[in-house]
Amino acid sequence: MTFSIKGNIALVTGSNRGIGREITETFLREKITDKVYVAVRDLKSVTDLVTRYGDKVVPLHIDLCCPDSIITAAKIANDVNIVVNNAGVFEKMSSLHDDAIDSLRDQFEVNTFGLMRIAKAFSPVLKNNGGGVFIQINSICSIKTFWEFSTYSASKAAAYSLTQSLREDFSQQGTFVLSVHPGPIYTDMSIEAGFEHIAEPARLVSEGIINAVKNGEFHLFPGTRTEDISKPYMEYATKVIPSKKIVNV
Repeated sequence: MTFSIKGNIALVTGSNRGIGREITETFLREKITDKVYVAVRDLKSVTDLVTRYGDKVVPLHIDLCCPDSIITAAKIANDVNIVVNNAGVFEKMSSLHDDAIDSLRDQFEVNTFGLMRIAKAFSPVLKNNGGGVFIQINSICSIKTFWEFSTYSASKAAAYSLTQSLREDFSQQGTFVLSVHPGPIYTDMSIEAGFEHIAEPARLVSEGIINAVKNGEFHLFPGTRTEDISKPYMEYATKVIPSKKIVNV
């Protein structure tokens, strides 16, 4: 597969804050994209991005829990060749908490089913535009479960499993898939989780994505806080999960 790393058109879900916002701004700053559809539930939340970047930013309504919003968005953003599914929810919850089942259900609805809805809606769009790239923001929790984040970890583990399957599905149409597994990144979510004292800058994710796409890698573990998990895991993954490289032009 071949893919040009410059001058693309992207869609980023959850682009109003945190990692999604950083990806959006990095793509524009580094000229990875000429235009970004900033896909959010509340269009007012990206007003400042429109003010700053003008017509390079196009607000687009997407709610991962609402399939119709995703189908409509795919019809509007029919020129994209990079899709970044970043939007997600987090709830601190252990497996034996009284509300664990409800928590699991709610997080699966967004983190797991939302991924499937985005992939299904934008698969034909990417195919029609030459293949392109599909990027899923998973988490280090998708590989290592943390007991007090049990329900979140389960939803992300399921999303990672689907990402591996999507990699095979998308390869049939020439679409490159990247699975991103950040550790603690300084966002509202990491603060809610109590990780603000060890969280690292969100730019490590956005810059890492660019390098991973350039190198045709399937896994990305941004930052230093993931190394104790990612290094031994990759010894396993490189043997079990076969590599499908792309060539950048």
